[in-house]
Amino acid sequence: METAYAIVKYLHIAVGALALIGFWSAGLARKGSPLHRRAGQLFLLAMSGIVVTAVPMTLYALHQGKPNTAAFLAYLVVITATGTWAGWRAIADKRDVHRYTGLVYTALAVLSLLSGAAMLGLGLKIGAPLFAGFSSIGLYVGIDMLRKRRMRERLAQQPRWWLVEHYTAMIGNGIAVHIAFLGIGLPRLLPMVDGTALHYAAWFGPLLVAIIAKLWADRRWGAPAAPKPAPRAEHIGA
Repeated sequence: METAYAIVKYLHIAVGALALIGFWSAGLARKGSPLHRRAGQLFLLAMSGIVVTAVPMTLYALHQGKPNTAAFLAYLVVITATGTWAGWRAIADKRDVHRYTGLVYTALAVLSLLSGAAMLGLGLKIGAPLFAGFSSIGLYVGIDMLRKRRMRERLAQQPRWWLVEHYTAMIGNGIAVHIAFLGIGLPRLLPMVDGTALHYAAWFGPLLVAIIAKLWADRRWGAPAAPKPAPRAEHIGA
């Protein structure tokens, strides 16, 4: 089992590195360009690989007698899978909001909400600020998705709704990749920089940056188009 786990772990690291390359390549490329699309596809494929390889790593943590770690990893799998799916389907279903907000969307929304609530409860029970703090992501994502599902007719009326859904999911995925690198990979590469301050900065720093990026993107691409003024009726004099 140790050998199998090592293979999965290094595969997880490899696809994580590809995800970082894909994320920044897509982010820096001109939006809508062939490079942007290809890099985005690479990023989503790598994120799918991260989710797949994280499942046996979660089971391994449970097998090793680390249920709290396994629970947190399972939670990360849920929110990462949700973001990966939404980033892909928002583009694929951009002409059909009903298909986008269908059964899979609803199931992921419920899973995100329930896993976030479970993580909040666990974090408070064992006194883990990291668990409790990160539960907010699942809670927010789940509630927001269910709200959009209930009001999807209004969502469909918003200009470029699919674009907002796409970049919101991609920013969320970017959080996961950078947290994994800064919070898990970097301390192993450079043990001398590890510590409590770095630990929390690595987990909550990307979240803060993502919120700022989301607000900036909303101002640039998410604002609804201004309604065209109604044509003025000509006055017909006597």
